[in-house]
Amino acid sequence: MTKAQIKEMEPLITEIVEQKLIEILGDPDSGYELKPAIKARLRKRLVSGHLIPAQKVARDLGLKW
Repeated sequence: MTKAQIKEMEPLITEIVEQKLIEILGDPDSGYELKPAIKARLRKRLVSGHLIPAQKVARDLGLKW
């Protein structure tokens, strides 16, 4: 396999690993609900358009997305 082929497969491999980890360990947030105040803040940000894309957050933190 070439480096380009491996690079092309990285997102798929990452997704499969994440799914398997959730399957094995479970979702730690399962069963929890957001508090009404947090829901209101999220709705307000969504409507205002002041959300930061996850890709930008990852890039700013030096993470691969």
